[in-house]
Amino acid sequence: MYIRYLVTAAALALCVRPISAQSAAAHIAEGDSATAALEPTTALEHYEAALATDSTNYEALWKASREAVDLGEFEPDKNKRKDYFAEGERFARRAVAADSTDAEGHFSLARALGRVALTLGAHDRVKYGKEVRNQAIEALKYDSLHAGALHVLGRWNAEIMRLSGFSRFFAKTFLGGGVFDQASWDSAVYYMEKSVAVDPKRIVHRLDLAEIYRDRDKPGDRDKAREQFQAVIDGPITEYNDKFYKKQATEELAKLH
Repeated sequence: MYIRYLVTAAALALCVRPISAQSAAAHIAEGDSATAALEPTTALEHYEAALATDSTNYEALWKASREAVDLGEFEPDKNKRKDYFAEGERFARRAVAADSTDAEGHFSLARALGRVALTLGAHDRVKYGKEVRNQAIEALKYDSLHAGALHVLGRWNAEIMRLSGFSRFFAKTFLGGGVFDQASWDSAVYYMEKSVAVDPKRIVHRLDLAEIYRDRDKPGDRDKAREQFQAVIDGPITEYNDKFYKKQATEELAKLH
């Protein structure tokens, strides 16, 4: 009787691990389906359920970070928005800890940190600047054509150039932020144009490129900005926030003379 119990227990033990693994994989698949259906809240719930089964599941971690940041981007409640971004950062840091040799985790962390930074004042914002840049560069080390990481670097250059001269001086003098001297409008254009070239259907790349052209304002840039804003308006909706990007593009295009 005792031997039969041991055999039965051993058989059950062999079954537990595959069932758990399948459960995590099933939740990730459900999350992916929800993302495709533009339902980030449902997607995040599934990725969190996968993590309840396997807390170090790399794919569930970086995808959970993506959904949290997406939900926070246009959240009207300031406190909820900060909570979403902080959650996105936590998931991304865990993803990098789980696998530091893949681009998605580093990109997710760069993106989440960038969103956190944009909720802060100029002086606090620059404190995040070095890590945002470093994480984006790390992502490109593992995937040189990662459109998201290219976008982050384009946006990073633009945001540094949009800071006042005093804020950049503060970063360099008090934060050891000499790296900020490397920022330029031309670099912002270079990285964002490359992001659009790699993934032309993602309208957020085009929206930020349009805003960079507008703010750089070299001869011909206004026309380029109009072209990109119009491409956002005419482009397909493939992600949850695309409807907001289209609204932004419509408003910004109307302001250009």
